[in-house]
Amino acid sequence: MNETLPTSETSLNILYESGCSKRVIAHCIAVSALSVNFAKACQKKGLKLDVNLVEIGALLHDIGRSKSHGINHAIIGGQIAKSLNLPKSIVSIIECHIGGGISSDEAKRLGLPIKDYFPVTLEEKIVTYADKLVEKAKVVPIENTITKFSRELGVDHPAIDRIIRLHEELSPLIGDLNANSHNS
Repeated sequence: MNETLPTSETSLNILYESGCSKRVIAHCIAVSALSVNFAKACQKKGLKLDVNLVEIGALLHDIGRSKSHGINHAIIGGQIAKSLNLPKSIVSIIECHIGGGISSDEAKRLGLPIKDYFPVTLEEKIVTYADKLVEKAKVVPIENTITKFSRELGVDHPAIDRIIRLHEELSPLIGDLNANSHNS
């Protein structure tokens, strides 16, 4: 299925027009830059993925923060993306980027529509992982994120384990790009 993706310029306009703050947009730009670096590193290792989808999905991943900063921002973002007739691949990236993914049981407990919100495709995993490495608009070590999530959710929360597993899965594919990632 070949979906037509918006350009990066159009995506930024969508964020502005949806009411995202400059802070959220700066975060999305930083996540997108890091995600593209990760995607290109995966391509160099011979993996097939859509770098453009990674770039645009990362730019739009927090569009729901125009209406909510709660966990439901991913669901709201998915609804906004659907209302704009954005491709399903973009909607999926937006909906599954929260934490390391959310199970249907967790979704039910959180009052979200009941389904699994796990990143499945390499593109979804890259955006989810890059989002965990960008605090505001600055790249941070994964340990910072794990500490923050542990403090906020409790050390035994399943999100912590999912973030660690995502890190373990993607680190060998992307190498240590944190040192040479630039927020451009």
